[in-house]
Amino acid sequence: MSFDIVNDEEIEKALLIAVDTGDYDAATSIKELAQLADTAGAEVLGEMIQKRDAVDAAAFVGKGRLKEISEFCKNNEIDLVIADSELSPVQVRNIEDATDTRVVDRTTLILDIFASRARSKEGKLQVELAQLRYSLPRLTGKGVSLSRLGGGIGTRGPGETKLETDRRHIRRKIQYIKNELDNVERRREMQHKRRKKNGVLTAAIVGYTNAGKSTLMNRLTDAGVLQEDKLFATLDPTARKLLLPDGRRIMIVDTVGFISRLPHQLVDAFRSTLEEATYADVILNVCDASSPECENHIKTTNDILASLFDGGIVNVPVISVFNKCDLVGDISDVAFLSEAKSVCISAQTGYGIDNLLQAVTDVLPQTRRRVNLLLPFDKAAIAAKIRNDGMIHSEEYIQQGIFLDCTAEISFLDTIKDYIV
Repeated sequence: MSFDIVNDEEIEKALLIAVDTGDYDAATSIKELAQLADTAGAEVLGEMIQKRDAVDAAAFVGKGRLKEISEFCKNNEIDLVIADSELSPVQVRNIEDATDTRVVDRTTLILDIFASRARSKEGKLQVELAQLRYSLPRLTGKGVSLSRLGGGIGTRGPGETKLETDRRHIRRKIQYIKNELDNVERRREMQHKRRKKNGVLTAAIVGYTNAGKSTLMNRLTDAGVLQEDKLFATLDPTARKLLLPDGRRIMIVDTVGFISRLPHQLVDAFRSTLEEATYADVILNVCDASSPECENHIKTTNDILASLFDGGIVNVPVISVFNKCDLVGDISDVAFLSEAKSVCISAQTGYGIDNLLQAVTDVLPQTRRRVNLLLPFDKAAIAAKIRNDGMIHSEEYIQQGIFLDCTAEISFLDTIKDYIV
């Protein structure tokens, strides 16, 4: 099994290994791992799944399978073994000793992809925080060397080992990054308060990675967000204005994609970014309708959202957006029929986008109303205000004054109710 790699200089030949204990669908999970490896720039030459009641505490797989892995690595000049689970330091060391090949686990691979994809200062800090948190309990006494923040003479206690020094350095750096992210979060909270004060409504796009969130964002707003058929193509949130059918302008925010068994270090590190959803007035849960794992992907997203909302989404309306419906033979087979609020679209072709915009309009608080107005000619300023803040569907100058078919803010209509026909 192999994939096309964009950058030939970074190609590593990889072998994927997994243990099927029955806790999840191992075959589906290892296919997703292959996509992750492709995204990271590796060429997958093989996959091995072993059925066991539990993973081996010493080497992840059994002795017989470990020997097979070692022979495969030698015969195929494998550079990297990737395990579809989180490995302990002991398991990593034993597999490396047996295969003479570098070993990483699923979490390390995802962290590596995040590190290569983060562009903003906040995104880079979040990824580094997740990496440090993951590496701290995995430091072994092999003299791991890390750059120091400050440091120098007098920083080591009497008899302190290099390992203890590295651990202290990581803890200190974790605290530094957390302080930086706290500052970023405070600024974000101020932005949210400002939006609420100004009456700005927000829609958050969430969903499984590679479901087409960035494509949808570009279709709705011409945001120019990177679109790739890869997992985690974009990490940094993007916010753009969106015009709804009733003339309202809302802020739409794209967020980082989810994935099954998303490392909790990443959920914690990206919590401030993911919490864009908790501030939203409506959430668009985007899913790939053409994927056989569509329903599982929706469940994964809902579970992560529930954790962000401390147990469940109560007051925020969620619209299930089933993307890539143009790739589905029979739309009636798609799970969206069972969803209470759902829309079937194709962000690539534009199919169903009007229905999606109307669905967003319908679930948002009704702050506007469509009415007919008859304005005296000396009240033309009212028409100008509606044109600026609302929407004029038609305008006609008649003998009695200016006749408008318009949508305006309800609070404003209360002040001009004498002119409503």
